[in-house]
Amino acid sequence: MRPETIAIRTQTERTGEKEHSTPLFLTSSFVYDSAEDMAAAFSDESLDVNIYSRFSNPSVDEFIKKVCLMEGAEDGIATATGMAAVNACFMTFLSAGDHIISASAVFGSTHAILTKYLPKWGIEYSYFDMNKPETIEAMIKPNTKVLYVETPSNPGLDIIDIELVSAICKKHNILFIVDNCFATPAVQRPIGFGADLVLHSATKFMDGQGRVLGGVVVGRKELVRDMYLYVRNTGPSLSAFNAWVLSKSLETLYVRMDKHAQNALQIAMALEHHPALNWVKYPFLPSHPRYDIAVKQMSNGGGVLTFELKAGLEGGRKFLNALKWLSMTNNLGDSRTIASHPASTTHSKLSEAERQAVGITPGLIRLSVGLEHPDDILEEILQALGASSPLNPNA
Repeated sequence: MRPETIAIRTQTERTGEKEHSTPLFLTSSFVYDSAEDMAAAFSDESLDVNIYSRFSNPSVDEFIKKVCLMEGAEDGIATATGMAAVNACFMTFLSAGDHIISASAVFGSTHAILTKYLPKWGIEYSYFDMNKPETIEAMIKPNTKVLYVETPSNPGLDIIDIELVSAICKKHNILFIVDNCFATPAVQRPIGFGADLVLHSATKFMDGQGRVLGGVVVGRKELVRDMYLYVRNTGPSLSAFNAWVLSKSLETLYVRMDKHAQNALQIAMALEHHPALNWVKYPFLPSHPRYDIAVKQMSNGGGVLTFELKAGLEGGRKFLNALKWLSMTNNLGDSRTIASHPASTTHSKLSEAERQAVGITPGLIRLSVGLEHPDDILEEILQALGASSPLNPNA
């Protein structure tokens, strides 16, 4: 089967009720036929039985199975949030005395874990510039255990050659983890390019309507087993309800991502030479500095674009306030178009120097392009640019 069909037709085994749509298994625990069965469930971890929904649940299992098939992975685990997925990766595979190399262009909360919390536990980190992958090998130490990237990155839309980085990691026996949240498996499949583990904030495009939180990590079975035990014992498990919603959402992921990308490319092209902007960045614009890599490993440019207002920080505030119906929120990957200002929200915990180092300028606007008619989205952006222009006496 092709991935689009897999996303729709992968379901939990039908019950005696003969339902067509998968039911929601909203239960905290599961029962046994005998005391012996109950004892065996706890004594033999190799048994494929449900015990407690913190450990496993049929609704969660269906969601995991779909993502594994879509990403080309052997196994996976699901978590309560995307950040729980990131943290589970770090906590499972890093110990005191270890070293992790990460792209400097990462989500603000990931930056906080790397710089604030890992050092408290004796774990070193090093940042590299995604636009200079040739610098990675010089950073590798004897205690380097993990290399971590987001591609495309949030919010700067930096792109890195997954296959190139994978070759470096394999050469030095380093675990390679890719955050594929912005692309989703409908657009990019990092395991096919050599990633060991792939993670997502399922809250974003996988849900697609801003309803529930969730995270997922997929990859090789032996790696996932260690992560499963971490999640089982520490508790950041995905709820059955959220998993059920996410599993249903995956059925339309490919259709939605095609439309997100069509809208985003049309808008990016229309804005590229706007006089109020210094630049527009979108993976499938030929002007993107890593356009050649993007078209190699992505089927389209995804649903997020960024642009920089010439008016800077104050211009960003005026632009957002001039919006009439586009949403202002810190989420992305929604059916509704969302505008945000990373410097004052998602990446506000970074210093000005750190923001500049990863391309987050004071006037940067991140646009998560929704499924509305592209002309309506563009008209809304253009009127906000006009209303917030320094040349407008009322701005």
